[in-house]
Amino acid sequence: MELWDIYDAKKKPTGRTMKRNDWCLKDGEYHLTVLGVITRPDGKYLITKRVMTKAWAAGWWEVSGGAAQAGESSYEAVLREVREETGLDVSGAEGGYVFTYKRENPGEGDNYFVDVYRFTMNIKEEDLHLQTEETDGYMFASKEQIEAFAKEGIFLHYDSIKQVFK
Repeated sequence: MELWDIYDAKKKPTGRTMKRNDWCLKDGEYHLTVLGVITRPDGKYLITKRVMTKAWAAGWWEVSGGAAQAGESSYEAVLREVREETGLDVSGAEGGYVFTYKRENPGEGDNYFVDVYRFTMNIKEEDLHLQTEETDGYMFASKEQIEAFAKEGIFLHYDSIKQVFK
């Protein structure tokens, strides 16, 4: 059973945990998620396509990410999520933490912080080992291609993270 730490409104751990996807959070309580934006030196971004079996945003494009597990730091979580979803080890890559945004869903029990990271590294297709349960393909996309997917309404979190695509 996966557990997530519960944070207060100032992003401080409360010492309490919740079960994954339990959505029991009260107003003013949050869990932590991470996104890892990976770019190559040529300016192309690694994006992945969500499998069609996802209950939410099936077939949409996204960057790697997910929830931090209980006891896991934000940085540890982004390293794990990127490795699980793409097979890439970004621990030695240039870059790191960029910013945090917060989502509040009053009355739904699903409030969360999102720590956004950006890593730059040389990536070849043979370096990728996609998690087939999560991912139905990938591409190295330009900023303009990502913007086009966002305009079509098929790029997850774009409005919240667009500043990281410089």
